[in-house]
Amino acid sequence: MVCQRMLEEQNTLDVTRLKCGGFIFAHRFNHTMGDGTGLSQFMTAVGEIARGALAPSTPPVWERHLLSARDAPLITYQHEEYSHNTSSPENGTIILADNLVCRSFLFRQSHISSLRRFVPHNLRCSTFDILSACLWRCRTKALELDPNEDVRLICIVNARFKSNPPLPLGYYGNALGFPAASSNIGNLTQNPLEYALKLVKQAKKKVTEEYMKSTMDLLVTRGRPNIKLARSYIVSDLTRAKFKDIDFGWGEAVLIGPETCWELISFYIPSKNKKGDDEIIVPVCLPASAMKNFVKELEDMLKDEPTVHADI
Repeated sequence: MVCQRMLEEQNTLDVTRLKCGGFIFAHRFNHTMGDGTGLSQFMTAVGEIARGALAPSTPPVWERHLLSARDAPLITYQHEEYSHNTSSPENGTIILADNLVCRSFLFRQSHISSLRRFVPHNLRCSTFDILSACLWRCRTKALELDPNEDVRLICIVNARFKSNPPLPLGYYGNALGFPAASSNIGNLTQNPLEYALKLVKQAKKKVTEEYMKSTMDLLVTRGRPNIKLARSYIVSDLTRAKFKDIDFGWGEAVLIGPETCWELISFYIPSKNKKGDDEIIVPVCLPASAMKNFVKELEDMLKDEPTVHADI
């Protein structure tokens, strides 16, 4: 009963009606039950039932055993993303919670194109790759950390299709990889953007079926260690989670995303302009002095494309 009550308290829905006829749909959920893709699946099901469906088009699948550790656990990756000590915090430079400033930045297609001028023509990369490399580099320079220290960029990667066979359609549990790109601060800030970009691409390539099995084995054998937070920056792409397709009967959502932002993680939130062009909103949280530096670094990267602040 206690566990059930805790889950109920951590999974709540709240609807606020607006005078314009729209509404705000807020969902507080327990992340141990599912990830962003699972949350999108649940909200899609709620929307389908609200529009008259008798059952969701994609039935939920539990099947948690599919991501269990192997009978003989074998850690085959270094897993820089996880702490080696579960009882004490990792030493290193971290952002203090004092005087934090949170701002949201709007990236248009023209901004992404502007960043691509730093990339050699033979180096293929996605919008996520180049945006993550840019933010990681600008943020690290803005914090003015010791150039002899190391920093990490942790990418949150959907691993549903990395196994053979893939996880069944409808699986809503956590199926995420947290590959880390690591670099000496001096190298990251002094080298061209191409340097950071290659590290991001290499980190994403780590997420294979064997990587996920190694992760499960590590979590079991090391007592579920925490993600390394000191000197880390985490990025999570919500642009492909299909939140914008959710319809409760009032049409497509105007805006989706987390209620607040944190100093160690940025979400890539999908948006559209009045012409219907795709855009990305990225909340960033930094100390006030570092935020000024961050804006300057970002403007230097974008050159002729002005930095846009999105108030959300």
